[in-house]
Amino acid sequence: MTDNRVVLVTGSAKRIGACIASTFHANGFDVVVHANNSIATAGELVDQLNSVRSGSAKFVAANLIDQSALSDFADQTLACFGRLDVLVNNASLFYPTPLTAATQNDWDQLFNTNVRAAFFLCQALANELQNNKGSIVNVVDTHADNPLPNHSIYNMAKAALKTMTKSLAKDLGPTVRVNGVSPGAILWPTRLENEDDPEVLQLREKVLNSIPLNHLGKPEDIANMALFLATDASYITGQLIRVDGGRGLS
Repeated sequence: MTDNRVVLVTGSAKRIGACIASTFHANGFDVVVHANNSIATAGELVDQLNSVRSGSAKFVAANLIDQSALSDFADQTLACFGRLDVLVNNASLFYPTPLTAATQNDWDQLFNTNVRAAFFLCQALANELQNNKGSIVNVVDTHADNPLPNHSIYNMAKAALKTMTKSLAKDLGPTVRVNGVSPGAILWPTRLENEDDPEVLQLREKVLNSIPLNHLGKPEDIANMALFLATDASYITGQLIRVDGGRGLS
């Protein structure tokens, strides 16, 4: 068993999840990296972290849509380092579901990845987190409060995750603190990456004009807040912290 604190970050092979994993690692945590499809990328992250501190990062693959896989995922996570102190529920699917085209499969995919898996991971790991007076951080979304058009199922799933955060803060207190971070515009989505497209530039400008700080956030902004909530916020639980440059004021 390691003497270091251990964090599991779901969906941590790339983007914000990888940044969260790296930030906790840089602050002395041993890290369990999780992915389902991005296995090669997750392996690269684990190798990178282990090159900094040998044996400090391990990888567990799991399909969070598969309910039957969650118990094994929890067991494998605990087997990595023999303990767990922080769970960061970051894994998420995100895609549009217009009302006239949405399917039962869309509902299952978006709810299962964004909230059901998070709930049952919390259930499976609750005893360990209570034993270590640990913490849970859920990565929610500002769209839980300000719905994104044509993304109704995703919006509802994130709203459920927000309510779950508050509910579990009551259920798991006083030993486990449960909080959430709600990112705003952090990384441009794929459809807004082409800087040569005038329409894309126009949409980007519209987004930036809706943000009082007038710029995108960085993955580090989310990672640093997750670390703060997990480690330094000793009298904070059941809270959702917006990291959105003030966009929620619009």
